[in-house]
Amino acid sequence: MSATAPSAGPQAVEVERIRADFPILQRPMNGKRLAFLDSAASAQKPQCVIDAERECYETYYANIHRGVYQLSQRSTQAYEGVRAVVQRFINAPDEREVVFVRGATEAINLVAQSFVRPMLSPGDEILITGMEHHANIVPWQLVCEATGAQLVVAPVLDDGQLDMEGLRARIGPRTRFVSVVHVSNTLGTINPVEAIISLAHEQGVPVLVDGAQSAPHMPVDVQAMGADFYCFSAHKTYGPSGAGVLWGRYEHLKDMPPYQGGGDMIRTVSFEKTTYAEPPQRFEAGTPNIAGVIAMGRGLEYIESVGREAMIAHEQGLLDYAMDRLGDIPGMRFIGTAPHKAGVVSFLLDGVHPHDMGTILDMEGVAVRVGHHCTQPLMERFEVPATVRASFGLYNDRDDVDALVDGLHRVKEFFG
Repeated sequence: MSATAPSAGPQAVEVERIRADFPILQRPMNGKRLAFLDSAASAQKPQCVIDAERECYETYYANIHRGVYQLSQRSTQAYEGVRAVVQRFINAPDEREVVFVRGATEAINLVAQSFVRPMLSPGDEILITGMEHHANIVPWQLVCEATGAQLVVAPVLDDGQLDMEGLRARIGPRTRFVSVVHVSNTLGTINPVEAIISLAHEQGVPVLVDGAQSAPHMPVDVQAMGADFYCFSAHKTYGPSGAGVLWGRYEHLKDMPPYQGGGDMIRTVSFEKTTYAEPPQRFEAGTPNIAGVIAMGRGLEYIESVGREAMIAHEQGLLDYAMDRLGDIPGMRFIGTAPHKAGVVSFLLDGVHPHDMGTILDMEGVAVRVGHHCTQPLMERFEVPATVRASFGLYNDRDDVDALVDGLHRVKEFFG
């Protein structure tokens, strides 16, 4: 896999050409054109990603590292080559800072246990926000329970923006770490992570940015951002499930103890003492998802080939169109109307349960997510049990939005 940048993508997203790259979008759903509006949960896969994983298994798969035979050497080269792809994709200073994990959830748990937990004492504080995914809540609760530290939550405003004054007021002398979502998976809110990081760093507090929803949809520059850690999942960046990335500053990674033991994370082993490999191998115990990581790299290259600036413009255009069209439906209530949003729309219709909406929409060939979206505290904040969520990817177009709107009119007809 090449570490050089692909050629620049088109100035505008050519949706029909892109849709043709995704085999699943060629299949009808209930006799209708599939309108897949659930990329925030997991994106569909282009043929090049499917081919990359299949090619690995069919032509050169072997366990990586230490193998002297050709298959192992080729697998190792392809696997390790993805670090340079990730380095370029997020503008990391050093590919040694790229740790392969199973996904953003594992990345956050790794940082919680190996970086944050050893620094905590009773009464210390970890700061998160009220719009976090459960994967950025529960790991911190676990380390707080183990150490006597406290979890502090910055509030969310009525329109779905983060209360920056509330966050500022909660960074105090006992704050030891801040973990914040870049883009809310439920609201679509784009948080001002650079400003948050600056506030935390003024107090000497390191910051993790959960990039699960930003990496697939916008340019990411971890150096300009100033974060200490950044993570994302392959399955949302048009790659396979079971792979992902933790990026961390090398100055942190080199001093962190292992998260798990065994396999490639060791340097030497004896019954008396084990010494550990340098990062990133120190945090990659056991046989990794070799083909998945290789295919993840292909997914990132696919995003680059489309062009992330073009992708932003395309998805923002869809968001604006969707908000206008959905807003014309009587009884529509949006959850999350922040001025800076990614391509996510959460909504309710008066008198109709979200699960009923989702079922009828599926009959119309429209795939949306219904439920609490792994953000139960956020649902409580807005006093709703669940929402319908439509989320956009680079393969969506206005026809998908129109299908959603037509489906919701069917919902209203059904429920009177």
